[in-house]
Amino acid sequence: MQTGHELFVHGLNDMVDAERQLVKALSENASDSSREDLRKAFKQHRKETEGQIERLEQCFQLLGEKQEDTECHGIRGLIAETKSFEQEDPSDDLVDVFNVGAAIKVESYEICEYQSLVDMAREMKHTKVAQLLSQNLKEEKATLKKMEGFSKKVKPKEMMNQEQLRKASSSPGTRKGRAA
Repeated sequence: MQTGHELFVHGLNDMVDAERQLVKALSENASDSSREDLRKAFKQHRKETEGQIERLEQCFQLLGEKQEDTECHGIRGLIAETKSFEQEDPSDDLVDVFNVGAAIKVESYEICEYQSLVDMAREMKHTKVAQLLSQNLKEEKATLKKMEGFSKKVKPKEMMNQEQLRKASSSPGTRKGRAA
């Protein structure tokens, strides 16, 4: 890789793989959710993600470039983190809390990548490509905002058990009788 254009195409390939991985992960998140509103949000974002893949494919066409198989290690790692958490046999409410947090991480990652790609596309005067990528960026920002809203209302049913409460109330830095 020697040019900014090559880096840009690499980034597009990376995002195609990321979005494809996320289509599957979002289906799993929807089916794992115990809340209907959360299930609906993951299903909706899955549809948006499929549209984002189509826009990325349009970018390759506009640039006259061929897609290459690339692995997005960042998204793969975030998905692996979720798989690892599932091995802990969490309660349904904790699955929802974890999946909302994981979605916030994923959206933040995607926003950073899309912003970088939009900036590079504009710098190289790829106006139509920049517009397509900006649409993906706009959707990712809206999803992040939605997931941040969920994070305020999706909470564990039980924050601490009696033993944890006892330890918290007797540990330094907490006032007697109050849990941190």
